[in-house]
Amino acid sequence: MVVVIFRSRLRDEFLEEYRELAPKMLTIARSMPGFISFKSFVAEDGERVSIIEFEDLEAVKVWRNHPEHREAQILGRDKFYAEYHLQVCDPVRAYAFKDGVYVD
Repeated sequence: MVVVIFRSRLRDEFLEEYRELAPKMLTIARSMPGFISFKSFVAEDGERVSIIEFEDLEAVKVWRNHPEHREAQILGRDKFYAEYHLQVCDPVRAYAFKDGVYVD
């Protein structure tokens, strides 16, 4: 699995346009082979953190290069984001705890 961490701050003047485009991008991402999950959180100071999981690095690259996502990336740099920071990570170790059971 590969985890993408996307930290960002939005520009207020383009919030409406961003809110229209973001669900469309998520719909496309969810349809991509290798997509696993997406979660997004907003901190009290306005920083947004999205955690996206893909099966492998190739799936991340296919998503990165999707034509509509490429257009959205340009809009993000030109309009939507005051700043962002993206990390593509390979988990070193993963385990889970659910209902009293550890899963390695």
